[in-house]
Amino acid sequence: MNFAPTVLTQAEAGDVVRAGMQALASGVTEIDLSGLQRFDSTAVAALLAWRRAAAARGVSLQIAGIPAGLDSLAQLYGVSHLL
Repeated sequence: MNFAPTVLTQAEAGDVVRAGMQALASGVTEIDLSGLQRFDSTAVAALLAWRRAAAARGVSLQIAGIPAGLDSLAQLYGVSHLL
């Protein structure tokens, strides 16, 4: 099972992060970002929050299809190794 948001900017962050948390609680083990069309630095924070939530559950979370721009933001913030 996977969770695949298409937009993750500050305006949508609350709803998308909650949906991701619900997905993780229901057994999702992969977040697929290949369809992510719009994002900002909020997406980095969301990914880290989902990683922490998965780790707290003892689940290995896979993050697939990270767009190049989002990877660049994660590198800029020094957290790409966490994603």
